[in-house]
Amino acid sequence: MKSDNPNGHSNGLIAEGEFCFISSAERSNYVSRRIREKLVDYDEYDFSPRQVRALNIFFDLSQEFRTREMFYGTSLNILRIMFGLESCIYVLEDEETFALGACSEGYERAQDKVRNWDGEFAVETVETDTHLHYPIRCNPEYNDLLPFVPPENIIGNFVVQKSRVLFPEMKLFLEKYVNRVGYQLHNRILRARNREHLNFIRNLVEDIGHNVIVPNIYFKLYFNQLRRMITELEDVGENMDALGEGENGACENCAAKLIGLHGRMKEQFDQIYRHYVQTSMFLETLLRRRHFEEGRYVLEKKPCNPLTQVIEPQLERYRDRLEDRNIQIDLTIGGAPPDQTLRMMMDVGLISQVFANFFSNAVKYTREATLPDGRKGRFLSYGWKILKDHFTTGVDGIRMYVFSTGEPLRLVDPMEVFDPGFRAMNVPSESGTGHGLYFVRQVVELHRGEVGYVPYSYGNEFYFILPFELEGKPAPELPSKCPA
Repeated sequence: MKSDNPNGHSNGLIAEGEFCFISSAERSNYVSRRIREKLVDYDEYDFSPRQVRALNIFFDLSQEFRTREMFYGTSLNILRIMFGLESCIYVLEDEETFALGACSEGYERAQDKVRNWDGEFAVETVETDTHLHYPIRCNPEYNDLLPFVPPENIIGNFVVQKSRVLFPEMKLFLEKYVNRVGYQLHNRILRARNREHLNFIRNLVEDIGHNVIVPNIYFKLYFNQLRRMITELEDVGENMDALGEGENGACENCAAKLIGLHGRMKEQFDQIYRHYVQTSMFLETLLRRRHFEEGRYVLEKKPCNPLTQVIEPQLERYRDRLEDRNIQIDLTIGGAPPDQTLRMMMDVGLISQVFANFFSNAVKYTREATLPDGRKGRFLSYGWKILKDHFTTGVDGIRMYVFSTGEPLRLVDPMEVFDPGFRAMNVPSESGTGHGLYFVRQVVELHRGEVGYVPYSYGNEFYFILPFELEGKPAPELPSKCPA
């Protein structure tokens, strides 16, 4: 049997990507030869007029319907309406697992939602007393664009129910029909993956601007302050030179100034260095090579102490700005202070940026309010709490939150604050992109966690809950309600 590749190529044929290296005349000759070969192939197939119409209808509707669900419906119902055959489609989700895509209306066999490679799902067509199992093959030229390399270029299995005797001519037609289903399905998978990839790149650009470029503006402020101190230090040195050896009192005064100036410069240097360390970590986290290779954020989890390695470093970045706005840190507002030592698995770089977004919002949106105990002022609090069996039995959650005083948000759905482009209107004068909390949601859901918002009459609390994953233990299995 000859290779039947609607887009592609039997042995000895030119791969599509190689056409750029041959002349236009050679390309024309090659295409002409392939057309003649296809004429011979179809003469040998000797399809009936109805079978030819089925292929034509399939190609027409495959171009008309864009979604995967409509494509499945087209593929299955053409066989059902035109030939009275019931069928179903399984799609390979990873190297080992086939997931049920869709079934025709009259398919009788109880369908397994998930199948693995076995005696029926194989690299060649398998016929049993009741069913035909056709492997769905992809275009091998483009299988490297899939999330994984499909074994033997197989991306699924097309199962046909044998309600009657199927003659060899019909089996041949079904084989060729499934070949065309495979290439069209492959194209749809690639289109969906390309859309996801482009959307990821757009979001990544937003993330870099929001989490790296904007914070880096503060480097200019720090360097300007440091430059003024260096100039002042130079002036002090010149004054000491002009005093002469007999002006001991003046020299002592200058020395005191130098010591004070040195202390201020050291403090400024420490601020710059902390900012540099955090920005470098954010850059390394956002610009990991695997993000771009896979078209999505890829976690690199490691054991950490969330307080000392995540929360406190981010709080130090914003401490001066919090103090400039008279925002007090009071860990008793949200309950007991977070003095419990924790150690868990997480992507430190990404979760650090989650807290950076929370603290940045606190700087911008915290306002004066009266606490339940009667105190009035601007307050910020943070902490965590272990939630027993939160995700499922035996899988605890850790709830981490940041609270700040101010006017609560007026929302129909509390989760809309985590939508892309959302802008709070309780303090419209503050600048923002509306991207920060959407980034938070992405990172937390990538950790298989969940985000949330709680309004109070005197403030706003933003939180997220992660599975309490420990070092050296496999990641817990979570129910489907938790994003994978």
